[in-house]
Amino acid sequence: MLDIRFICDNSELVKENIKRKFKDNKLPLVDEIIALYNEKCAANSRANELRANRNKVSKQIGILMGQGKREEAEEMKVLVSKQAAELKALEEKEDELAKKVLDIQMKIPNIVDESVPVGKDDSENVEVTQYGEKTAPDFEIPYHTDIMQLFDGIDKEAAGRVAGEGFYYLMGDIARMHSAVTAYARDFMIDKGFTYCIPPFMIRSNVVTGVMSFEEMDAMMYKIEGEDLYLIGTSEHSMIGKFIDTITPEEKLPLTLTSYSPCFRKEKGAHGIEERGIYRIHQFEKQEMIVICKPEESMDWFNKMWSYSVELFRSLDIPVRTLECCTGDLADLKVKSYDIEAWSPKQQKYFEVCSCSNLGDAQARRLGIRVRGEDGKKYLAHTLNNTVVAPPRMLIALLENNLVFEDGKYSIKIPEALQPYMGGKKIITSK
Repeated sequence: MLDIRFICDNSELVKENIKRKFKDNKLPLVDEIIALYNEKCAANSRANELRANRNKVSKQIGILMGQGKREEAEEMKVLVSKQAAELKALEEKEDELAKKVLDIQMKIPNIVDESVPVGKDDSENVEVTQYGEKTAPDFEIPYHTDIMQLFDGIDKEAAGRVAGEGFYYLMGDIARMHSAVTAYARDFMIDKGFTYCIPPFMIRSNVVTGVMSFEEMDAMMYKIEGEDLYLIGTSEHSMIGKFIDTITPEEKLPLTLTSYSPCFRKEKGAHGIEERGIYRIHQFEKQEMIVICKPEESMDWFNKMWSYSVELFRSLDIPVRTLECCTGDLADLKVKSYDIEAWSPKQQKYFEVCSCSNLGDAQARRLGIRVRGEDGKKYLAHTLNNTVVAPPRMLIALLENNLVFEDGKYSIKIPEALQPYMGGKKIITSK
């Protein structure tokens, strides 16, 4: 969310940023919010005049009463009464205008970093670097749920009866591999100096609107009926919310946290091969990382964070690439974002497994996350987040890239880094 004074002072820059994001429908919001803010300021100025005059007249009434000039004092009281009614109306108008201004502020996109490539949608995202050799096995790789079924590792049919589409039971070695991945990811981030945390899995509406745009909220979040609570779509929301309305001494920055949680998403708009299986599901588990830091350090942390994801996936023998999101593919709060995509030998293409984002001070402004500098002055922190692993997709990449077919049987090689979390197993064989 942009500061209202920044919008007023830099209206053409804000409009140009909206155009770069190909959201021309939001252009009228800039002039609208400036007009509303000026109207609010005018109402505030008149209200302040009335308050000052009320204090002045009140003193005069006291003097007149002391002098025995009751008639003049009563006339002054009538004037005060009229001005009090005007003041009340102005205060109500101020509140109404403030809400309208805030509502539009929440809809105007953050200023994207100059380095972000211009593009309309994710089809124009730009590949940055590939890591690891893309594989093309000399045997046919089954679809990922079929791989799991070879190991008696999944039951979607039973889950459908229990919860409907978008859910599954994981079983046996596949379920153990899922848990091994999250445990390994947890320890990987702890070794990077991050503090491990298990957060609340539900958050209030003021946190939801603080961490994401209204469009994201409608597309993702499940609301608890009759409660001011939402199920989290990622633990980033709960973790950033931890610092709502706080002031952190500058010497305690950066705050680096890694968190585990289940995640719940509506997952609208899935299509193609990724409609099936466990690409897009309503419930999954995830290891996340967040950083709260000084503004001048946020880009350095951005580069560290996506590089951690690359390092983790490569440690599990999974080829990946980094993809820079273009302007049209950035959510409104984001300044810059990389997707990390894993190689799918089955599809012979990459697919998204992580998303690393720098949100500048947008979330901090919405949530009141401030820092006290050495000089005592307060300023807004910068916030960043990145997926460590989301095991449904990580599991797909892990299975496909470590699948072996010999003597008419399938088996899965357990990467060395994961073996301690699998009871020392080096390989599992199909039933």
